[in-house]
Amino acid sequence: MKLTLIRAMTRSAVFELENGLCFRPAEPFTVLLDGKEVYDACNTNVFSVYSLQPAHPYTLTVRAGGETLTASFVTREESFFVDASRYGLVGDGVTDNTAKLQAALSTCPPGGTVYLPAGRYRTASLFLKSHTTLYLEQGAVILGDNDRTHYPILPGVIGSHNEVDEYYLTGWEGNPLDSLASLINITQAEDVTITGQGEIDADAQHGDWWQDVKKKKIAWRPRTVSITDSRYVVLHGVTVKNSYSWTIHPMFSTGLDLLDFKIRNPYDAPNTDGIDPESCVNTRIIGADIHVGDDCIAMKASKVFLGMRLKKSCKNTVIRNCLLDKGHGGIVIGSEMSGGVKDMVVTQCLMDHTDRGLRVKTRRGRGKTAVIDGLVFHNVEMRGVKAPFVINMFYFCDPDGHSDYVQCRQAMPVDDFTPRLGSLTMEDIVATDAQYAGCYFDGLPEMPIGQVVMKNVRISFDPNAQAGQAAMADGRPAVKKLAIYAENVNRIELHNVQIEGYEGERLQFANVGSFEED
Repeated sequence: MKLTLIRAMTRSAVFELENGLCFRPAEPFTVLLDGKEVYDACNTNVFSVYSLQPAHPYTLTVRAGGETLTASFVTREESFFVDASRYGLVGDGVTDNTAKLQAALSTCPPGGTVYLPAGRYRTASLFLKSHTTLYLEQGAVILGDNDRTHYPILPGVIGSHNEVDEYYLTGWEGNPLDSLASLINITQAEDVTITGQGEIDADAQHGDWWQDVKKKKIAWRPRTVSITDSRYVVLHGVTVKNSYSWTIHPMFSTGLDLLDFKIRNPYDAPNTDGIDPESCVNTRIIGADIHVGDDCIAMKASKVFLGMRLKKSCKNTVIRNCLLDKGHGGIVIGSEMSGGVKDMVVTQCLMDHTDRGLRVKTRRGRGKTAVIDGLVFHNVEMRGVKAPFVINMFYFCDPDGHSDYVQCRQAMPVDDFTPRLGSLTMEDIVATDAQYAGCYFDGLPEMPIGQVVMKNVRISFDPNAQAGQAAMADGRPAVKKLAIYAENVNRIELHNVQIEGYEGERLQFANVGSFEED
């Protein structure tokens, strides 16, 4: 076992107990800061300490499983401390605080911290600037305004004087479309931190945000937190809840740390994905606890217009020690991924009763730049996941999703709009109480899935499993206790793959190029 500092901020720090287990330790452990007990029974591998002093040395001690581990660290320096309550805020959950809290954020000097004390602060869109920290005290709630006319409209595209160059400020489901500004906006900024034990609550259940969701009203729905064209942004500690649509949406950003925080959306809230990085590079998602009404974490890279024009992949992503709970998918790639998704490592994650575990979804029309490659899923536990492994190249999204072009099962010409899937590796994974299918791999006949490698994987089915559609594509039958289905795959390797409680043939293959099993 090893104790590691993930990151120290001005007034908080986040740590990881490296024990090889998924999200939770074998037994709770004690945490002390400078000899004073902080937690007597911490039950997550990733944990944090708060209310620290800037530029101050500390020693953290963990007592776990008979071992004593220590880590010394120093918090970041802070130039100025801005108490937002001095700007006239009213924390009654009703009064509009948008202008006053924005004033505190806008006037904070570089290197400073804006401190929000306990209270419920109703606001519309807020914009953070570079080299600042927003610290939400325990009991502090930023509460979303439910009047959409109070939110600015952000143009999807901003033109230039030469009428050639374009700047893409925001988007909606992979296209640069006008959208209402998010509750929290970090745009064209760097070195921005949101931390603390407070909440960012969009309060969407008390508005009309979840009604007629496919209809644009003024502009497309906001996200709760948007991070656009920015660098070195940290989101830590807070609880983000009741989102209008996607909850955390980083786009065209680099060096993001999303650490030890919670997302809570009702299971029936439409399109309320947890974290959707879009064309981002060097992202770390560590210790996130996500319970949502759609996909928990979905890697994106825009639809065909932006994907083929900008060729910005989502790449170099680390997802570790996360709890992915009750969503449609645990870790999802696509379907808006025309720029490609590459080099992602997922490890020590626990997926608890998500509809699908690893879910890849793409379709004809995403483009030749829509390359998915270099994905590694290692040391993952799935409990009650209906379909643990799904790769679907016939995903029926978008207005033309049910068209012959998308759904035709015959080989189509390979052209500029044909997506590609490279290699996927899944190893040291245990999935219990599956229902629909253990593995469901459905590639295009003209562009088969490249390579699927599975090592040390164990899947068992719920004895009372119900039938359902493993992959969202036309003409796919409802299945139950289906072990491994694969169609249009160049190569499959199964090394020590154990499947228990399945019905019918263990391997149901069609147009699989080469196959190796031991």
